[in-house]
Amino acid sequence: MTIAANVNQCLSTIKGIQSQLSSLALNSMDEEAQRIFHKNMLLMDEIKQDLQARVYELEIEEPQYKQP
Repeated sequence: MTIAANVNQCLSTIKGIQSQLSSLALNSMDEEAQRIFHKNMLLMDEIKQDLQARVYELEIEEPQYKQP
């Protein structure tokens, strides 16, 4: 597996985690839990953006990693 494929797989995992945190925040009855889930969902969004930028860098630097 190439570096780009590993980063893309990680990005997909982060998107799934972010989605789960959003769902937990919406479905939780405890306000403190909702706040924590939401805060961590936002943190996952920052990580997702960083990974998306890295994928872009990989595609620019290493054209063979570009997704078809």
